[in-house]
Amino acid sequence: MVASKGGTDANPAWFHNLMAMATTEVELPGGERRHVRPRVAEGDERAALWERLVAVYQPHATYATHTERQIPVVVLDPATA
Repeated sequence: MVASKGGTDANPAWFHNLMAMATTEVELPGGERRHVRPRVAEGDERAALWERLVAVYQPHATYATHTERQIPVVVLDPATA
């Protein structure tokens, strides 16, 4: 899961670049690399992930009060071979 504050009225460039890719490769802690498919979490899934995200990184919750846009929560699903 990833999220970024970006600008107050637009999603950041990394979000647009990531969502334009069908799959991409990410590096996990320890140097392991995986192919993933990015997607934006919606509804109940987004609400649950948002709570997990702000528990780790509180500034996202504070920032959300300064913008009318919904900060996207991106899920990186494993890409099948």
